[in-house]
Amino acid sequence: MQIYGMGKPSVGVVYDASFGSTIDSALALALLYGLQGKNESRIVSVTVSKSCLNAAIFANILVRFYTGEPNPFTGLTPIGLSLSGKMPEDTPIIASVVGKSDYPRDIAKMNDTADPVATIRNALTAQHDQNALVVLAGPATNLADVLALPGIKPVISAKVRRLVIAAGPDFDSDPAAAKKLLADWPSPIAIADPEIGAAIPFPGAAIEKDFAWSDKHPIVQAWHANRTGDYDAPATALAAALYAVRTDQNYFTLSGRQLSFDPTQKEKIQQAYIELASTKPVGRPPRFRPQQKKQ
Repeated sequence: MQIYGMGKPSVGVVYDASFGSTIDSALALALLYGLQGKNESRIVSVTVSKSCLNAAIFANILVRFYTGEPNPFTGLTPIGLSLSGKMPEDTPIIASVVGKSDYPRDIAKMNDTADPVATIRNALTAQHDQNALVVLAGPATNLADVLALPGIKPVISAKVRRLVIAAGPDFDSDPAAAKKLLADWPSPIAIADPEIGAAIPFPGAAIEKDFAWSDKHPIVQAWHANRTGDYDAPATALAAALYAVRTDQNYFTLSGRQLSFDPTQKEKIQQAYIELASTKPVGRPPRFRPQQKKQ
């Protein structure tokens, strides 16, 4: 187990997502916080890859729910928001949570959000070499803009172990950015296709059973707004997040850039989804400080 302040910290995760389009982008963030609670990784930035203020508020509500921020010692996790393109309409997922005043949030207007490109760049440069992961569950707009920064490619190559992409309609919605990202990203890339998300869905029964520890859970609220009933949801973003952090546990195999899986592993993967995504919040880990040498 990692001990903060002693040696190298757990791997830092940059999470860039199109929040609100599908439920699995929110579930993937919950899964990453579950991994953070086990000290397997740390979420070092959260950015929204579509220009929608309420999507940023939705992401901020989730971060506050899982970290308990604001905290005078750790501060806030800034939510980076893309300003490219027309502000889309709210989705039922977003509206169901943002419209509830009992969910704390720190964003009310555009000026409360951060520049996503600067947020991602700063998060990466703050990590030890080869101790960062990037998980993308949306269009490649923000990451393509990061690649346009002068001198950034050597930084990415030094800091990032791998980029894992949840492919699908959201990723394809900015084809120019997707093309640039796949051609120019300087660290290894893995891609979870929608077929994996459909073949290994997140079990709907777990929402009522395993998230019942809270009667005001934003994930449960969003789930019911997305669709009623005991249904299973495609989980491409969950596959991307799980593979990114637990690459060595053989949930998936990698051929070229494409993830695949052994059907006999389906139940094991779904159990990991449920266990990690339904974990109770444990707060934000202390900020890492390198061990000081004794005088």
